[in-house]
Amino acid sequence: MNVSASGNGAAPVVWLEGIWKSFGRLEVLTDVSLSVPRGEVVCIIGPSGAGKSTLLRCINHLETIDEGTIHFEGKPVYRYKEHGKTVVDPDRRIEAVRAQIGMVFQSFNLFPHLTALGNVIEAPIYVLREPAAAAQARGLALLTKVGLTEKAGSYPHQLSGGQQQRVAIARALAMNPKLMLFDEATSALDPELVGDVLRVMRQLASEGMTMIVVTHEMDFAREVADRVVFMDSGAIVEEGPPATVFTNPRSPRTRQFLQSILNRNGRAEVS
Repeated sequence: MNVSASGNGAAPVVWLEGIWKSFGRLEVLTDVSLSVPRGEVVCIIGPSGAGKSTLLRCINHLETIDEGTIHFEGKPVYRYKEHGKTVVDPDRRIEAVRAQIGMVFQSFNLFPHLTALGNVIEAPIYVLREPAAAAQARGLALLTKVGLTEKAGSYPHQLSGGQQQRVAIARALAMNPKLMLFDEATSALDPELVGDVLRVMRQLASEGMTMIVVTHEMDFAREVADRVVFMDSGAIVEEGPPATVFTNPRSPRTRQFLQSILNRNGRAEVS
Protein backbone atom coordinates (compact mmCIF):
# COMPACT_ATOMS: atom_id res chain seq x y z
CA MET A 1 0.00 0.00 0.00
CA ASN A 2 1.19 3.49 -0.80
CA VAL A 3 0.63 5.08 2.59
CA SER A 4 0.71 8.59 1.21
CA ALA A 5 -1.89 7.86 -1.43
CA SER A 6 -4.83 9.16 0.59
CA GLY A 7 -5.33 12.59 2.07
CA ASN A 8 -3.11 15.48 1.05
CA GLY A 9 -0.24 13.45 -0.41
CA ALA A 10 2.12 14.21 2.50
CA ALA A 11 3.90 11.41 4.35
CA PRO A 12 1.68 9.93 7.05
CA VAL A 13 2.26 10.86 10.66
CA VAL A 14 0.40 7.72 11.66
CA TRP A 15 -0.52 4.69 9.61
CA LEU A 16 -2.68 1.90 11.04
CA GLU A 17 -2.32 -1.38 9.22
CA GLY A 18 -4.87 -4.14 9.85
CA ILE A 19 -5.54 -3.37 13.52
CA TRP A 20 -7.49 -5.91 15.59
CA LYS A 21 -8.45 -5.49 19.25
CA SER A 22 -10.65 -7.60 21.51
CA PHE A 23 -11.66 -7.45 25.15
CA GLY A 24 -12.24 -11.07 26.04
CA ARG A 25 -14.67 -12.43 23.47
CA LEU A 26 -15.81 -8.98 22.39
CA GLU A 27 -14.16 -7.86 19.15
CA VAL A 28 -13.87 -4.08 19.32
CA LEU A 29 -11.66 -3.40 16.27
CA THR A 30 -11.65 -5.62 13.20
CA ASP A 31 -8.98 -5.14 10.53
CA VAL A 32 -8.87 -1.33 10.75
CA SER A 33 -6.46 0.44 8.39
CA LEU A 34 -6.08 4.21 8.26
CA SER A 35 -3.38 6.59 7.06
CA VAL A 36 -3.28 10.19 8.33
CA PRO A 37 -0.88 12.52 6.47
CA ARG A 38 0.80 15.45 8.16
CA GLY A 39 -1.50 18.44 8.52
CA GLU A 40 -4.71 16.50 7.90
CA VAL A 41 -7.76 16.65 10.16
CA VAL A 42 -9.64 13.35 10.28
CA CYS A 43 -12.99 13.25 12.07
CA ILE A 44 -14.26 9.82 13.12
CA ILE A 45 -18.01 9.50 13.55
CA GLY A 46 -20.30 6.59 14.31
CA PRO A 47 -22.64 5.10 16.90
CA SER A 48 -21.67 4.31 20.48
CA GLY A 49 -19.74 1.06 20.70
CA ALA A 50 -18.32 1.40 17.18
CA GLY A 51 -14.72 1.22 18.45
CA LYS A 52 -13.87 4.89 17.89
CA SER A 53 -12.41 5.62 21.32
CA THR A 54 -10.60 2.29 21.44
CA LEU A 55 -8.93 3.14 18.15
CA LEU A 56 -7.56 6.38 19.59
CA ARG A 57 -6.42 4.59 22.74
CA CYS A 58 -4.52 2.07 20.62
CA ILE A 59 -2.76 4.88 18.71
CA ASN A 60 -1.59 6.31 22.04
CA HIS A 61 -0.83 2.83 23.46
CA LEU A 62 -3.36 3.17 26.25
CA GLU A 63 -4.61 -0.14 24.85
CA THR A 64 -2.39 -2.81 23.30
CA ILE A 65 -3.42 -4.09 19.89
CA ASP A 66 -3.86 -7.83 19.31
CA GLU A 67 -2.88 -7.89 15.64
CA GLY A 68 -1.69 -5.45 12.99
CA THR A 69 0.87 -2.65 13.03
CA ILE A 70 0.85 0.98 14.09
CA HIS A 71 3.40 3.07 12.22
CA PHE A 72 4.37 6.47 13.62
CA GLU A 73 6.57 8.81 11.60
CA GLY A 74 7.27 5.98 9.16
CA LYS A 75 8.37 3.37 11.72
CA PRO A 76 6.45 0.51 13.37
CA VAL A 77 5.90 1.13 17.08
CA TYR A 78 4.78 -0.53 20.31
CA ARG A 79 4.18 -4.12 19.12
CA TYR A 80 4.76 -5.45 15.61
CA LYS A 81 6.11 -8.28 13.49
CA GLU A 82 9.68 -8.20 12.22
CA HIS A 83 11.11 -11.11 10.19
CA GLY A 84 8.17 -13.20 11.29
CA LYS A 85 8.71 -12.57 15.00
CA THR A 86 6.74 -10.35 17.38
CA VAL A 87 8.73 -7.34 18.60
CA VAL A 88 7.69 -5.39 21.69
CA ASP A 89 9.34 -1.99 22.01
CA PRO A 90 11.15 -1.20 25.27
CA ASP A 91 9.36 1.15 27.63
CA ARG A 92 11.77 3.96 26.86
CA ARG A 93 10.92 3.96 23.15
CA ILE A 94 7.20 3.63 23.83
CA GLU A 95 7.28 6.66 26.11
CA ALA A 96 9.29 8.62 23.53
CA VAL A 97 6.60 7.96 20.91
CA ARG A 98 3.72 8.70 23.29
CA ALA A 99 5.34 12.02 24.24
CA GLN A 100 4.81 13.12 20.63
CA ILE A 101 1.09 12.28 20.66
CA GLY A 102 -1.22 14.63 22.55
CA MET A 103 -4.56 13.29 23.71
CA VAL A 104 -7.62 15.12 25.03
CA PHE A 105 -10.26 12.99 26.72
CA GLN A 106 -13.96 13.34 27.47
CA SER A 107 -13.08 13.88 31.12
CA PHE A 108 -10.51 16.58 31.69
CA ASN A 109 -8.11 14.55 33.88
CA LEU A 110 -6.46 17.66 35.32
CA PHE A 111 -4.36 17.40 38.48
CA PRO A 112 -6.67 18.92 41.13
CA HIS A 113 -3.77 20.10 43.32
CA LEU A 114 -2.13 22.10 40.50
CA THR A 115 -3.20 25.43 39.01
CA ALA A 116 -4.07 25.72 35.34
CA LEU A 117 -0.49 26.80 34.62
CA GLY A 118 0.87 24.06 36.86
CA ASN A 119 -1.05 21.46 34.88
CA VAL A 120 0.31 22.81 31.59
CA ILE A 121 3.98 22.93 32.62
CA GLU A 122 4.14 19.68 34.62
CA ALA A 123 5.07 17.36 31.73
CA PRO A 124 7.46 19.73 29.92
CA ILE A 125 9.45 20.13 33.14
CA TYR A 126 9.45 16.51 34.33
CA VAL A 127 9.27 14.62 31.02
CA LEU A 128 11.02 16.93 28.55
CA ARG A 129 13.36 18.34 31.25
CA GLU A 130 12.56 21.86 30.10
CA PRO A 131 13.89 24.66 32.34
CA ALA A 132 11.14 25.88 34.66
CA ALA A 133 11.31 29.49 33.45
CA ALA A 134 11.03 28.48 29.79
CA ALA A 135 8.20 26.05 30.53
CA GLN A 136 6.32 28.72 32.46
CA ALA A 137 6.68 31.29 29.68
CA ARG A 138 5.45 28.83 27.07
CA GLY A 139 2.70 27.61 29.38
CA LEU A 140 1.37 31.15 29.77
CA ALA A 141 1.52 31.60 26.00
CA LEU A 142 -0.51 28.41 25.53
CA LEU A 143 -3.10 29.50 28.08
CA THR A 144 -3.38 32.76 26.15
CA LYS A 145 -3.82 30.75 22.95
CA VAL A 146 -6.82 28.93 24.44
CA GLY A 147 -8.25 32.14 25.90
CA LEU A 148 -7.41 31.55 29.56
CA THR A 149 -4.68 34.07 30.36
CA GLU A 150 -6.52 35.29 33.44
CA LYS A 151 -7.07 31.75 34.77
CA ALA A 152 -3.39 30.73 35.00
CA GLY A 153 -3.49 30.75 38.81
CA SER A 154 -6.89 29.08 39.16
CA TYR A 155 -7.34 25.49 40.30
CA PRO A 156 -9.52 23.02 38.35
CA HIS A 157 -12.40 23.26 40.83
CA GLN A 158 -12.52 27.01 40.18
CA LEU A 159 -12.94 26.51 36.41
CA SER A 160 -15.96 25.63 34.30
CA GLY A 161 -15.96 22.40 32.34
CA GLY A 162 -15.16 24.24 29.13
CA GLN A 163 -12.27 26.08 30.78
CA GLN A 164 -10.90 22.81 32.19
CA GLN A 165 -11.04 21.23 28.75
CA ARG A 166 -9.17 24.16 27.24
CA VAL A 167 -6.50 23.76 29.93
CA ALA A 168 -6.33 20.08 28.97
CA ILE A 169 -5.75 21.08 25.33
CA ALA A 170 -3.02 23.54 26.36
CA ARG A 171 -1.43 20.81 28.47
CA ALA A 172 -1.34 18.45 25.48
CA LEU A 173 0.11 21.19 23.24
CA ALA A 174 2.84 21.90 25.79
CA MET A 175 4.57 18.68 24.72
CA ASN A 176 4.92 19.95 21.12
CA PRO A 177 2.99 16.97 19.74
CA LYS A 178 3.19 15.85 16.13
CA LEU A 179 -0.33 14.40 16.40
CA MET A 180 -3.35 15.43 18.47
CA LEU A 181 -6.09 12.97 19.39
CA PHE A 182 -9.46 14.25 20.61
CA ASP A 183 -11.82 11.70 22.13
CA GLU A 184 -15.29 13.30 22.27
CA ALA A 185 -13.70 16.39 23.79
CA THR A 186 -17.02 18.24 24.08
CA SER A 187 -19.37 15.43 25.11
CA ALA A 188 -19.13 16.14 28.86
CA LEU A 189 -19.76 19.87 28.47
CA ASP A 190 -22.91 21.91 28.84
CA PRO A 191 -24.08 23.09 25.39
CA GLU A 192 -23.15 26.72 26.01
CA LEU A 193 -19.53 25.72 26.78
CA VAL A 194 -18.99 23.60 23.67
CA GLY A 195 -18.34 26.53 21.33
CA ASP A 196 -15.24 27.76 23.20
CA VAL A 197 -13.57 24.35 22.95
CA LEU A 198 -14.49 23.91 19.29
CA ARG A 199 -13.06 27.35 18.49
CA VAL A 200 -9.69 26.25 19.90
CA MET A 201 -9.85 23.03 17.87
CA ARG A 202 -10.73 24.99 14.72
CA GLN A 203 -7.73 27.25 15.32
CA LEU A 204 -5.41 24.25 15.67
CA ALA A 205 -6.75 22.82 12.43
CA SER A 206 -6.20 26.12 10.62
CA GLU A 207 -2.59 26.16 11.87
CA GLY A 208 -1.90 22.77 10.27
CA MET A 209 -1.97 20.52 13.34
CA THR A 210 -2.42 16.85 12.43
CA MET A 211 -5.57 15.78 14.26
CA ILE A 212 -7.75 12.72 14.67
CA VAL A 213 -11.04 13.76 16.24
CA VAL A 214 -13.69 11.38 17.51
CA THR A 215 -16.79 13.56 17.66
CA HIS A 216 -20.56 13.71 17.63
CA GLU A 217 -20.39 17.37 16.54
CA MET A 218 -21.46 16.88 12.92
CA ASP A 219 -21.21 20.57 12.00
CA PHE A 220 -17.59 20.61 13.20
CA ALA A 221 -16.80 17.48 11.17
CA ARG A 222 -18.50 18.93 8.11
CA GLU A 223 -16.70 22.29 8.32
CA VAL A 224 -13.23 21.41 9.64
CA ALA A 225 -12.37 17.85 8.60
CA ASP A 226 -10.31 17.09 5.53
CA ARG A 227 -11.68 13.57 5.74
CA VAL A 228 -14.57 11.95 7.59
CA VAL A 229 -14.39 8.32 8.68
CA PHE A 230 -17.57 6.45 9.61
CA MET A 231 -17.07 3.46 11.93
CA ASP A 232 -19.57 0.80 12.93
CA SER A 233 -19.13 -2.52 14.75
CA GLY A 234 -15.37 -2.09 15.02
CA ALA A 235 -14.72 -1.45 11.34
CA ILE A 236 -14.33 1.50 8.98
CA VAL A 237 -17.46 1.41 6.85
CA GLU A 238 -16.81 4.52 4.78
CA GLU A 239 -14.41 7.43 4.49
CA GLY A 240 -14.08 10.44 2.27
CA PRO A 241 -14.37 14.23 2.05
CA PRO A 242 -17.09 15.69 4.29
CA ALA A 243 -19.12 16.89 1.30
CA THR A 244 -19.28 13.34 -0.02
CA VAL A 245 -19.87 11.47 3.23
CA PHE A 246 -22.52 13.87 4.52
CA THR A 247 -24.44 14.54 1.33
CA ASN A 248 -23.98 11.39 -0.73
CA PRO A 249 -22.82 8.48 1.45
CA ARG A 250 -22.13 5.23 -0.41
CA SER A 251 -22.96 2.88 2.47
CA PRO A 252 -26.58 2.34 3.54
CA ARG A 253 -25.32 2.08 7.14
CA THR A 254 -23.68 5.52 6.91
CA ARG A 255 -26.86 6.94 5.41
CA GLN A 256 -28.96 5.41 8.19
CA PHE A 257 -26.70 6.81 10.91
CA LEU A 258 -26.59 10.31 9.45
CA GLN A 259 -30.34 10.33 8.87
CA SER A 260 -30.96 9.46 12.51
CA ILE A 261 -28.67 12.30 13.62
CA LEU A 262 -30.26 14.82 11.25
CA ASN A 263 -33.79 13.80 12.19
CA ARG A 264 -32.92 14.15 15.86
CA ASN A 265 -31.63 17.67 15.20
CA GLY A 266 -34.49 18.64 12.93
CA ARG A 267 -32.22 19.03 9.90
CA ALA A 268 -32.95 18.25 6.27
CA GLU A 269 -32.56 14.71 4.99
CA VAL A 270 -29.39 13.26 3.56
CA SER A 271 -29.62 13.35 -0.22
